[in-house]
Amino acid sequence: MGAIIFFSFLFFMLLGIPVAVAIGLASYVVLVKEGMPLLVMVQRMFAGTDTFPLIAVPFFILAGDLLAKGKVSEKLVDFADAIFGFLKGGLSVVCVLASMFFAAISGSGAATTAAVGTPLIPELKKKGYDEATSAALIAASGTIGVVIPPSVPMILYAVIADQSVEKLFIGGFLPGLLMGLMLITIAIRHAYKNNYPKGSPFSVKNVIKTFKEAIWGILTPVIILGGIFTGIFTPSEAAVIAVNYSLLVALFVYKDMKLKDVFDIICRSAITMSVVMFIIATSSILSWVLAYYSIPTAIANGVLSLSSNKYIIMLLITLIIVIAGVFMETASALIILTPVFLPLVREIGVDLVHFGLIIVVGLAIGMITPPVAINLYVASTVTGLPIEKITKSILPFMLGLLVVLLLLVYIPLFF
Repeated sequence: MGAIIFFSFLFFMLLGIPVAVAIGLASYVVLVKEGMPLLVMVQRMFAGTDTFPLIAVPFFILAGDLLAKGKVSEKLVDFADAIFGFLKGGLSVVCVLASMFFAAISGSGAATTAAVGTPLIPELKKKGYDEATSAALIAASGTIGVVIPPSVPMILYAVIADQSVEKLFIGGFLPGLLMGLMLITIAIRHAYKNNYPKGSPFSVKNVIKTFKEAIWGILTPVIILGGIFTGIFTPSEAAVIAVNYSLLVALFVYKDMKLKDVFDIICRSAITMSVVMFIIATSSILSWVLAYYSIPTAIANGVLSLSSNKYIIMLLITLIIVIAGVFMETASALIILTPVFLPLVREIGVDLVHFGLIIVVGLAIGMITPPVAINLYVASTVTGLPIEKITKSILPFMLGLLVVLLLLVYIPLFF
């Protein structure tokens, strides 16, 4: 039965059918073959989306879009530049730090890439930085957007694996910081190799000035994450608060957005969310079919028959995750792979929160690996450069992130 599902899904994908529809059709083929009532599909689609934690997803997407559109990202970039811009290659450091900070607001890799790339790309070009490498760095930094909380993929994983969103959020900080440090190290090395210029001299006065201007953006993750970790509100409530705060800042503080803009952003976010929810709905059918025929258990037994070594098994799983990220969108791959691997990782004694971080980081790297590389497409749109040119410069950053992923797999700190 597993072979029928796999080859049906592959066949529909090769026909160019959207992933969500291909998932549903592959499940449909199995149900028809087995003579099961098709009402099961409707029931499972509703059941899969009728989960309270999923309420947070559309609101975090909307909050990220609102902040990316306004001046918050520009103010954060100016503040980071005031602190680190004086270094050789300082703007590269600013790229990564601004992405890490915006990641703590948006929960989206594409939103992080767009928000940081829009104000920084012209400045990097003006200062003589290589445009393709700069675009690649911003795209790679955007992957941190789904690792440092809040994170939409982590919420999806928590729902599927029945794990704590708060624990996943807490665990996401260290991998996110390691990814940032790795990218900064590679960027500084590249800056010295190409003799990039230093920025403006460090000025305490400028730091204070830009801090005052950026304070509203800086308070965003403090309010969101502080409220979650102190127990003042749940992640779902935090997502709604993030939207309200973003609207307050955009409409009444920076005054860089009009009500018409808000309506357009809500429509765009609704389209994004509808795609995500449709993937969740059709994947719920697939998950039910897999569980009904005990396919994940069979896969677990098959892998364990090859090797009982925990580290070899985790290497194989990680390799599959990374390959899946190359060909599939993050949410789709996460929703498909999680129920398949859960029995196996339980069997070998891997903490499920730890595994959640591994699968999120592994799939995040897929955001910069063509053909399905959403961050590269966003960077290409922002810069106007062909995606092929940016892809050539992404390799060192991608390799650095793979090293971080392996460290996360084999040095499971706090788990």
